[in-house]
Amino acid sequence: MSFIPMFFALPLISAFLIPILGKIYKPLAWLVSTVVSLVLFILALYGIAVTQQLPMIVYKMGNWPPPLGIVMAFDSFSAFMVLIISIIVFTGSLFSFRYMSNYTGQWKFYTLFMLMTAGMMGICITGDLFNMFVFLEIAAISSYALVAFGVGAEELEASFKYIVMGEIGGLTFLLAIAFIYAKTSTLNLADISTSLQVIRHTTFFWMTLGMMLFAFSIKAALVPFHSWLPDAYPAAPAPISSLLAGICTKVFGIYTTARIVFNVFGLTRANEPMVFNILIGLGLLSIAFAGLTALNQNDYKRLLAYSSISQVGFIMLGFGIGNYYGVVGAILYILAHGLAKGLLFLTSGSVVHATGTRDLQKLAGLGERMPTTAWSFRIGALSVIGLPPLVGFFAKLLIIMGAIKAGFIWLAIIAIVLSVLSLAYLLRIENSVFMKKGKIDAKKAPFTMRIAMVFLVVLIVLLGIGFQPIIDFIVGPAAHALLRGLEYSHLVFGSFTTNF
Repeated sequence: MSFIPMFFALPLISAFLIPILGKIYKPLAWLVSTVVSLVLFILALYGIAVTQQLPMIVYKMGNWPPPLGIVMAFDSFSAFMVLIISIIVFTGSLFSFRYMSNYTGQWKFYTLFMLMTAGMMGICITGDLFNMFVFLEIAAISSYALVAFGVGAEELEASFKYIVMGEIGGLTFLLAIAFIYAKTSTLNLADISTSLQVIRHTTFFWMTLGMMLFAFSIKAALVPFHSWLPDAYPAAPAPISSLLAGICTKVFGIYTTARIVFNVFGLTRANEPMVFNILIGLGLLSIAFAGLTALNQNDYKRLLAYSSISQVGFIMLGFGIGNYYGVVGAILYILAHGLAKGLLFLTSGSVVHATGTRDLQKLAGLGERMPTTAWSFRIGALSVIGLPPLVGFFAKLLIIMGAIKAGFIWLAIIAIVLSVLSLAYLLRIENSVFMKKGKIDAKKAPFTMRIAMVFLVVLIVLLGIGFQPIIDFIVGPAAHALLRGLEYSHLVFGSFTTNF
């Protein structure tokens, strides 16, 4: 039995067990979620080790060979993504123990939490286009419900906006799948890749690619398709905000874009520069617009929400540059931003749990009363800003190096200048909440919350100090998996099987 199906099977099974166990004894729901997420983390580390030896591991569902049967295709990029998912899910689950204590129906929360995890894992390991849509919808529908979990007016309105925008993207993606199936008679990603090369540069080729990029841009909340995100992130419970900002938009919109552009449509900057220029344009627009908008926010979580849009723009910028340094920088930025923004939203949860408000004007004095939260925010913010030796610095540096190597000196300069926006808006939280003196009544965050935040702080620091091994063994192979382009198809149809 291969270990690959375990990535989505374990959270799916736990999602069915949690309602039963949670009704017997409430803390069991949290315990199952946390243990499963920890097991997924261990499995993800094993997956990284396995992909050091093999470029691709293919699991054939029902032992049907591709393209006749559904396959799970696990390469270094998949291994990288499931590792990040498992980290953010584990810390979110750990943090939620005390945070969710004031909510009713906690077993429902953890059921949806595990379904969301299963969906994200499935997206990253499936080798089938329709199953990518199915897993995307499992994760998306779970996230809609989790955004509305507080069932207040704000939560319900935010969830409704998220549903409308999310399903516009989902239905567009489904329509593109229908067109591709009608044309190629296959749903296997590798087989589609082979078939599309025969009709390359046709109207159909560009139409389906455009539909997918539109759908994934909504899922990634790139400007101008971002309108759902600034409402959804603040409304969601903090562990879900951490999950949405830390990894969901990257899986829903960034991973899918990269996989489709590089490995299915087989595009490179050398042969199709216009597509990559569009990605650069979306990235720059997101960085600038969301960064400037974040400067005017007085809501702790809403400011971080606009920050997330801006930072995802940097990731898209790296993929748009399209060379080795740009792609490595983009993938490392997925890691750096996932850890840092996941941490920053956990600090917001810690603050809201202690004070009951997100208004920056009412939170002065927390630096002394909540030192762990304060220092966790500072480390996360410094990584987002790009201060060495934190991991965020090296991600931005590689993207800038990629721009210079590609001859886009102007783009490197713009990226450096726009990075200053991150410093400006994150300093607003630091000054208003943690530096300013005040008499607000607040206690230290509960132990499990502090452990979750400190875990991410340690990872951010250690991955920054040891960035070279991370690039050599995790990020670099993930970048090569994308830059191999159409070789993805040959590997899926090759001899790598499932003895692991």
